[in-house]
Amino acid sequence: MLEEGRGDPVVCIHGVPVSSFLYRKVVPELASRGLRGVAFDLPGLGLAGRPEGFDYSWSGLARWTGAAIEALGIERCHLVVHDLGGPVGLEWAIRNPERVLSLTALNTWVDAARFHRPWPMHPFSIRGVGELWLRGMVGPAFAEVFYLEGVADRAAVPRAEAYAHHALLKRGDGGRAFLEIMRGFELTEAKERFFLEGLAAAGCPRQVVWAEKDRMIREPHRLALQRALGVESPTLLPAKHFLQEDQAPAIAAAVAALAAG
Repeated sequence: MLEEGRGDPVVCIHGVPVSSFLYRKVVPELASRGLRGVAFDLPGLGLAGRPEGFDYSWSGLARWTGAAIEALGIERCHLVVHDLGGPVGLEWAIRNPERVLSLTALNTWVDAARFHRPWPMHPFSIRGVGELWLRGMVGPAFAEVFYLEGVADRAAVPRAEAYAHHALLKRGDGGRAFLEIMRGFELTEAKERFFLEGLAAAGCPRQVVWAEKDRMIREPHRLALQRALGVESPTLLPAKHFLQEDQAPAIAAAVAALAAG
């Protein structure tokens, strides 16, 4: 877990195929702005456990997230969500609206019934194919896709750090739990309705901070997210999908500005 700072807590929820390591630059930036940055690994990823029989669906991960926030003694927090951390964190926020001080949505989605996994992630959802795809995703191949689709400024991420993301993905179980996560997507009309109705009823300040060069989560998802959150003007950053890697100061500044407001 990453934690730094002494102000109001900011809980940062990561997506796939990464871990809280993705927020290693954001957390200190939040701390430097008078906030307490917190980022933990979801089950099956990073340094977290990979229990067999665990519910790796969005709902299961959301329940676990709530338990983790309780265990950390956090009563109310600012929330930052990204990628799969969007559906997970938003479900917790909808079920606990009184505990959310503000919401910052990075590149993620709420239009669950219309969402399609991006091309590097889709094969993992298919049994048999996913195992082969994962086996072939060795360090160099992972790093190339990570740079190609994830990072606009490659100089911001030393190759050793790209390899670290790969090691954290496969540690312990070779990626078995990650495959379960990829097959636990709740891509239903009912889930989309839950998000849209729940976010419409929530009253906390919210914003969209978006990597405008993202080819993984594209503009239609951003527009659906803005409508759901009632955000007319997003903050657009010159970044790709993993904007935490090369836009950490800008992300922290946006979170701090919303928190102050």
